[in-house]
Order: sequence, then C-alpha cells, then structure tokens
Amino acid sequence: MRMTDKDSKIPHLSFTTSAPQSFNAICAWIPLFPLRCEELRKSEFGLKPTALIDLNDSRKLWQVSPQARHFGVRSGMTINQAIGLCHTLTLFEPDPVFYDDIYSQLLLVLEKFSPVIEPSELGRIYIGVDGLDRLIGGAESQLRAITKLSSQFGVSKSMRLGWGRGKFMSWVAAMRSRPGAPVIVTDELHSSFLLKQPVSTLPIHSDTHRRLLQLGIRTLGDIARLPEPAVISQFGREGRDAWRLATGAICIPVTGRVRPEPITCDVDFPGPVADLRIMGNAIARLFDRALQDPRRTGWRVRSIRITAALENGGSWSLTTPLKTPTANHHDLMEVVRMRVGQSPPAGGIVHIKVALLEFSPGTTELQLFARDEASAARAGRRKALRWATKEIQTRLHRSLLYHIVEVNPCSRIPERRYALIDYEA
Repeated sequence: MRMTDKDSKIPHLSFTTSAPQSFNAICAWIPLFPLRCEELRKSEFGLKPTALIDLNDSRKLWQVSPQARHFGVRSGMTINQAIGLCHTLTLFEPDPVFYDDIYSQLLLVLEKFSPVIEPSELGRIYIGVDGLDRLIGGAESQLRAITKLSSQFGVSKSMRLGWGRGKFMSWVAAMRSRPGAPVIVTDELHSSFLLKQPVSTLPIHSDTHRRLLQLGIRTLGDIARLPEPAVISQFGREGRDAWRLATGAICIPVTGRVRPEPITCDVDFPGPVADLRIMGNAIARLFDRALQDPRRTGWRVRSIRITAALENGGSWSLTTPLKTPTANHHDLMEVVRMRVGQSPPAGGIVHIKVALLEFSPGTTELQLFARDEASAARAGRRKALRWATKEIQTRLHRSLLYHIVEVNPCSRIPERRYALIDYEA
C-alpha cells in the first residue's frame, strides 16, 4: 500500500459526492485471512499443519499456518520441500472467490458500526471512528462493539484490533495486539509508541527495508533521529514518506467507500416478444441509457442484472458479475448475448429491465467537464502517463522516472543542493 501525506494531491473521481474521511481509526486485521477461511470451511483441519497453494505457481506455497511453520515450512517453498519437512501437511487449493465473499460480508457487517470503512488487503480493514465517542463511548467501548459485531464470523477469532490516530498508527497498533487483547495508542503515547517500532512496519519496498537494515537503522526512532533531507537524498520519495511516518508528521485519514446506488432502466413492449434479436436490441438501448446516466460517470460496471416479465404471468432473471469491470457498451453486450443464449426466457416478454448493480472506481474516459479541448487532451495525456508509470513500477519493482527537488540550496556542494525522488503522475 502506497502511503502519501495529507498535503499531496489526491486523485478525485468525477463524481459529485466526496468520500467521507476520519482521522481517528481502528484497524481490524486477520492474519492469513485466506488460510483462515479454508480452515473455517474445513474445520477438521483447524489444529493441523496446513498451507495454501500459490495462486500463480501451483508448485509453491502461498500461506502457511503457525503449526506448519513449527516444522520449518515457509511461504514460497516448493511443495516437495514442504512435504519433506512436514509429512502431515495438509494442502488447500486456493479459492479466491470464496475469500472475497467472506471479506465482503465482513465489510457489510462493519458498515453497521461506522459509515467510514476503507478496505485494504484481504483480511485488513480500516474503520473511521470520528464522532462515535458520543454514541458508543471511548476507544475501549468501540473495540468491544466491533468484536461483538464480527463474532458471527469464525475467522474473527484471530482478529487483531488497533486504535490510533490515522491509518498507519492503527495498523502498527493492530500488529502489536493479540486476539482478544487490542492495543490503544492515544495522542499522549503517539511518539513514544512509534519510536520503538521496527522499520518492518513501514509500507515501503523490501529493497528499501534491506538497505535500512544494512545501514544499521532498525527502528522508527533511528529514522526519526536523522535529518529529513539526508533521508530524502538517500531513499527519494520513499525516504520522505518513511521519515514523516516515523516522526508522526503526517496522519493519513481513513477514506470511506462511495458506492453509487444501482442504475436501472426499463421498457414495456406493446405485445409479447419472443425473438431474441428484438430482445437483444432492447437490452442494448437500455444499456446505452444506463451508461449515460450522470451517476455512472467515473465508475466501471462490475455486475449487471436483467429481469423480464413474461406474458403468462411468470418472470425471468439473469444476474452476472463481470470478470473485468468495464464501462464499454460492446463488452457488456458480449457478456449478455452469451448468457442469454445459455438460458433464454421461457416465453414471450412484455416488460424488461436492466440494472447496473456494482461499480469499481475509475474509467479511461476523458474529463467530461473539461473547460476546453486542450484541457481534455492534457487530462488524457496525464492519465496515460500515470498508467505508464504504474506499469514500470509493477514490472521492475521500482520507478525509473524521477523529479528533481530542492533539498539544501545553500550548500556549497552542488550534489547536496538537489535530490531525485520517484516520479508519480
């Protein structure tokens, strides 16, 4: 997860409602979440050495239970190596759809506690609690309420909770907690708590972690004692973020999810329609209307539903998630034609309705409300540059594009006057 300070520019979706934010946060973390889901589904293996097979390489392990680690089994090992170390090891095939379903259910339950919920990686959720002290009570009462709400999920038995100001502080507190024993970091304990934490808590690249350890920097206190320009000149943007997090100079708020309501369009037929071509044309026109709805601007469609009333009084329904979220009319119709061909209506249709159910943020559209063509073109180029930058970072695990920033302009040594930091579009 890339950390940015509160003064940096945050990209906004072209959406009229801004996302709610909260600076006081609770981090709910379930370590090894996918493996815990498998053990919940197959309870007979709960106390035995277990491991998940890697999603991308079926010869290696993804997640390993504490019982298996006791025998020396580690994540990333080949299956042959793991079985050689622990012959009683039970292997599970990964089921990412099942894990996402449990995670989504947990998010829905926690939304009953606070409207400001920010999902992170699988098993980690940030909960904004600004203003809840008047309704629920202090930090202890809030943590008890979350524990009670999540108790219906078996995976919540291993949930760790941390309370603090900002996402980073609550995350570090959660890592230092134990199931049933949450950690609360108040503003008075903020600095003393952070300075003792290891550098491994920082959300930076593993190579940067290694370089810090080679330089003898092992705790956040070691980073905080260094001058910020020195850290920036050595580690660039990551160094700047690490120094500010270690000193508590920035507080990253929890940003809630903005989920638009389903967008629906429907049409009545003057008489029963049984021809699939006429039905397809009607669905295509309804998709056009739904995609042009202003509420859809800035969002890609993740799930659609088509319902129809039949002439004999019955009904027909088709609900399908999209493998890749899209805002392209052609892509939606391809999915619909395939699904309708597999299970067509059993009779003539007198009414049909299309609904766009779920959405993902971001599209490849240009800014619709740009002041002129030049600004729209600049927005398109900036999006293309941002995509290319992320592609380079994903493939090479580091950025090859840099900004020149002024660090110490009064220095007599030219090399100390400026520094290179990673470019982010």
